[in-house]
Amino acid sequence: MVSPTSPVVNIYPLSSYTFGMKEPKMEKDTSVADRLARMKVNYMKEGMRTSVEAILLVQEHNHPHILLLQIGNTFCKLPGGRLKPGENEIEGLKRKLSSKLAANSLAHQPNWQIGECAAVWWRPNFETVMYPYCPPHITKPKECKKLFVVHLSEREYFAVPKNLKLLAVPLFELYDNVQRYGPVISTIPQQLSRFQFKMVNS
Repeated sequence: MVSPTSPVVNIYPLSSYTFGMKEPKMEKDTSVADRLARMKVNYMKEGMRTSVEAILLVQEHNHPHILLLQIGNTFCKLPGGRLKPGENEIEGLKRKLSSKLAANSLAHQPNWQIGECAAVWWRPNFETVMYPYCPPHITKPKECKKLFVVHLSEREYFAVPKNLKLLAVPLFELYDNVQRYGPVISTIPQQLSRFQFKMVNS
């Protein structure tokens, strides 16, 4: 039973959103090794990397689905990215969401309502492994990643870069599926268990 004080998230049907296309958003790195090498260079210049990612919820068949960006045929990620040094988390996430999913026209900018922080992950070293805590022997973690629930309005227009796909993946598909989605995305169902979902059928 969810506590009456649990944060409420209104979830609207996937069919109430409109999806279009925009110019490709190329990845800065062609491999994991490249990405870790670039992270190292940035760390030397700016210190710990801070990144923010969005949990965007829609529903199909009265079950919550998360919107994920798919790169190529296998790799999925949450929309978001790295903050600029000193940038506010909320404003930075809005900037990243607009860059990834908003149309170029100002008339079609989604109303990004950034809600609660659902999880914090730490990267102790320049490696792919991240933890939902900072190991005690690590005094200089290399990245802190925060996941925020974004409260979507009932109707929005999303423009997806041509080289990416936007997938609506059900929570039951993500749960415990580390092999397919990695530890951060596959534990979102547990992180969301403290929220109260209100399925709104428009």
